[in-house]
Amino acid sequence: MRRVPSEELKTSVIGYKNLIRSESSIRCTTEGVVVDNQKSFRDNIDVRSTNSNMLQSRAIGLIGVLFLTVTGAAPISAMLFNVPIAVGFGNGRGAPASFLAATLVLTIFSVGYAAMARHVTAVGGFYSFISHGLGRELGLAMGLGLVVAYSVFEAALWGGFAYFATLKMPGVPWPCFALLCVCGAAFLSYTDVKLSSKILGAALIAEILILIIFNISVLITPGGTKITGSMLNPLAGFQGFDAFCSVSGESLKEGTAAIGLFFAFSSWVGFEMAPNYGEESRNPRTIVPLSLFISVIGLGIFYFATSLLATSAYPTLDDAIFKAQSDSANFFLTPMEDNVGPWARDVMSWLILTSAFACGLAFHNTCSRYLYSLGREGIFPGSLAKTHPIRKSPYVASFAQSAAAAVIVLLFVLFMGSDNPTQQAYLGLYGLMALQGTLLIIFAQAIVSLAIMRYFYVKNPANFHWFTTGLCPVIAFFAQIYIIYLLWSNLDFLGGGFMFAKWIPWIGLAVVSVGFAGALYLKRVSPEKYERIGRLIIDGD
Repeated sequence: MRRVPSEELKTSVIGYKNLIRSESSIRCTTEGVVVDNQKSFRDNIDVRSTNSNMLQSRAIGLIGVLFLTVTGAAPISAMLFNVPIAVGFGNGRGAPASFLAATLVLTIFSVGYAAMARHVTAVGGFYSFISHGLGRELGLAMGLGLVVAYSVFEAALWGGFAYFATLKMPGVPWPCFALLCVCGAAFLSYTDVKLSSKILGAALIAEILILIIFNISVLITPGGTKITGSMLNPLAGFQGFDAFCSVSGESLKEGTAAIGLFFAFSSWVGFEMAPNYGEESRNPRTIVPLSLFISVIGLGIFYFATSLLATSAYPTLDDAIFKAQSDSANFFLTPMEDNVGPWARDVMSWLILTSAFACGLAFHNTCSRYLYSLGREGIFPGSLAKTHPIRKSPYVASFAQSAAAAVIVLLFVLFMGSDNPTQQAYLGLYGLMALQGTLLIIFAQAIVSLAIMRYFYVKNPANFHWFTTGLCPVIAFFAQIYIIYLLWSNLDFLGGGFMFAKWIPWIGLAVVSVGFAGALYLKRVSPEKYERIGRLIIDGD
């Protein structure tokens, strides 16, 4: 960083450095950020130079970050929940191609996202990136949106867990399972990030192993693989199918390509959490970008292969679509039992529970870190920024998030009841809250794409590249806006017929608007807090 003459430097009470040249047209750079004449520049604040409570540094390596983020995508849940919908109501035989399309778009997104992560290491993730690229107002708006997104996603997963748990133990009311998950996540997040990464890692390995067993069983079963050229055509991911009568004489509904594409993209929700663990990783400038690419491309290959083999596990495409539409819960379980045995079916059904809990824990950890980040910058109550004196976990933020998740669960119990797990826990709590969270996260990813492009083009031109931080973010922005359009235009289907679904986009817009208005309010009444929005960072080693 260029040294500035002392007469040009003024230091404010909150520790910012304002570079002022009132008469000149000098352009100077600090950390690659260009400052024009008569405009002051406020450096990022290194958290280590403040009195902020710090998270546990160098606690996890690349494998730990991967466990914490890839588990958020929940591979077994993504496959068992999303593939049947993509096959039965989306692309039919083209369902695997929709996962290829999603892999391509999200890899393009990750190119710019990884570049940003190398320059801004902050526990705020999206919130900090948007603040740097598009301004504090939009940064705080999306920061609040992401707090809501990850909070409702955690509650959604507790609903999914409760539904599958009642299938195993039907005599227990589903809210008991959901609230038990709330307590479990609070305890694990209270301990430290290393324990969470180990729990999530064990769950992730078990998920992947059982899906590998499924894939191999389809491959080695005589006559069990019906792979055709059209299933490998990427354009098939953008095609639906007409309604027709299956071999059993049953009339099947038509498939809409938009449905398949949306559920393919939603299978990756969670991978974007990697930058939130930058302060706790050993070498964030290397580990965070690596984890992004490994998770996106690795999951993409795995999702494509698994969806391809699951679709081809049935004698004909008609049989696969009929199974997906009439008995989607057993779309994977039936071939698993037929090809491997009842024991494999039982193991897979139990792993859905561990997957749901691990996924919910990953969202809990990320939401806690957003709350911690906002508390540390003084935007939210400062108590949220407290870390445990020994474990260095954001335990206050974690308990706050647990309380929020418990409130969401109890609201669904209050308004929907507790006697019908399918309708209340699965379609209601899981379905509606996952839809709300997915909308906010994909919208945030689109805004981050613009923030990345502007940050490098305007504020850090020395590191701007026409492809990595220019073209890639633009492509990612328009692709993800298209996914939001798919969500909006298919709300009736995605919302399961609940009237609440029609309010989901407007709730998301309201949350973002409140955050934007909050930033404007802080700018007027508390400039010190306003200036800190998204600016507490820690450089990588």
